[in-house]
Amino acid sequence: MTGSDFERDTAVQRDGDSWTADLQPRWNVGNNPNGGYLLAIAVRAMQGEAGRPDPVTVTAHYLSPPAEGLVTIRTQVIKPGRTFVTVMAEVLQGGRERVRVLGAFGDLTERKGPTRVSARPPDIPPPDECVSLAHLTRHAGRPIPEIMNRFDLRLPADSPWGRPGEGDPFEITGWIRFRDGTEPSALSAVAFADAFPPTLLGSMAAGWVPTIELTVHVRGRPSPGWLLGTFRTRVLVDGLMEEDGELWDSEGRPVALSRQLAMVLSR
Repeated sequence: MTGSDFERDTAVQRDGDSWTADLQPRWNVGNNPNGGYLLAIAVRAMQGEAGRPDPVTVTAHYLSPPAEGLVTIRTQVIKPGRTFVTVMAEVLQGGRERVRVLGAFGDLTERKGPTRVSARPPDIPPPDECVSLAHLTRHAGRPIPEIMNRFDLRLPADSPWGRPGEGDPFEITGWIRFRDGTEPSALSAVAFADAFPPTLLGSMAAGWVPTIELTVHVRGRPSPGWLLGTFRTRVLVDGLMEEDGELWDSEGRPVALSRQLAMVLSR
């Protein structure tokens, strides 16, 4: 199979009434597949079921982490429609349901209607003047998760991320793209929404921050080039944190919004 790492590693195959996919460890955080990667695989099967090109909104609940290897994806059209088709997906492995997703699919190029955007992309230096997150991670003496080798993620040199006590709320902002040069798409925007490290990881001693629920709203197909992402956490209570995200494309357009609930586990 030709194509980029992302295209190959999120490929799905129709298998009767279901789909199959082969989870690759290249997208792992520790021993577990990244949540955005898992969601992108489910969304690809859901696209095929819906017959529509774009995930407009998708919500995943992560029930138990799968391992690398084959998974089965059961899909079902919940509501057909002229504008949006609503689809449910279940990702299964070893006889257990691992992820459940509900999403609405349409064609973002056909959308017309009132538009007003009061939000603005973050004002940070261009990518060439920013610092690689992998470099910052190595400098801090921390292991680099395998998934970080799939992305080129750069933060401003004066970023408060990773400086305990200097970030309130917890926040991370930076440029991101695939390391192999693959251009972003509506599908990959789902993966990019969970590609940044957790907002608090640079300021707190946490071992693992597994996602419980992740919602992504795709607002447009990204233009070629870097994406600019900003993610913020305002509420951490009893080990549960929310994380709100925005992704902007190279033309300064908002292309995806996200929110997730995650659990903070000690080392």
